[in-house]
Amino acid sequence: MSEPRDFDAAIGHVVTQAGGFFPGLGARVRGLPLHDHASTRSWFDLYLFSLTGRQFSSAAIEMLETVWTYTSYADPRIWNNRIAAVAGSAHASAGLAIGAAIAASDAHIYGLGPILECYDFLNAHAHEDDEQLGTTVRAHRRRKLRFGGYGRPIVAEDERIAPLMKRAGTLGLDKGAAVKTAFRLEQLLAREGLPLKMNYGAMVAAFCVDLELDRTAAEAYVATLFLGGMPAVWKEARDQPCGVLLPIPVEMIEYDGQMPRKWAVPQANQR
Repeated sequence: MSEPRDFDAAIGHVVTQAGGFFPGLGARVRGLPLHDHASTRSWFDLYLFSLTGRQFSSAAIEMLETVWTYTSYADPRIWNNRIAAVAGSAHASAGLAIGAAIAASDAHIYGLGPILECYDFLNAHAHEDDEQLGTTVRAHRRRKLRFGGYGRPIVAEDERIAPLMKRAGTLGLDKGAAVKTAFRLEQLLAREGLPLKMNYGAMVAAFCVDLELDRTAAEAYVATLFLGGMPAVWKEARDQPCGVLLPIPVEMIEYDGQMPRKWAVPQANQR
């Protein structure tokens, strides 16, 4: 609970360092005139600056944008995209559909949950040597904790990692402590009898740690990680007749519950 004095200081006004809007005059972002500041910058540059208040290097901006774009799969079958697509098939608005799909990405077993778990692990243990890391992993296992960012359903290999690391190498960002530890952890888990292959979540977490996004900034950045494919699947479904996306005919449903009951028809003179 907040202290009463925290509320007292906030009555009647908002204190913010993020930005401000002045009707008819313009807006400021992190204390700078928005339109002047953004006139020569990309949207992603502004996104990161507004989020963190830091001016990232051009290589870091490109790396974080690449992480974001390399998982923008426009496939309506994917778990969170499916929500946007089904909403489009129901002719819901784009904002409602995409907002719901982003909200569904904030989950425990996929999306934000495993990435943030991996962020916490790498942030705490990226600089441990192999012996220390082994001790940490064994303690983690004894506590029956999950290794977020490791393991993937259907196929073990994650097709996004190789091109992402190639891009990181081009930008000179493939040798960070968290990135190297993410790979060390995969090898260590295999030696410990837990052969979970690294998935994209571990890479996302590692670059967030190496590029020094704090945890709340990392959470906000990851929240939109899958956005790129969502508008496309919404539009495609919205442009079709209502309800034709993934329809399920009754005869495809196997029912194994109670058989239908026969209701006695009352006589005309009964009440």
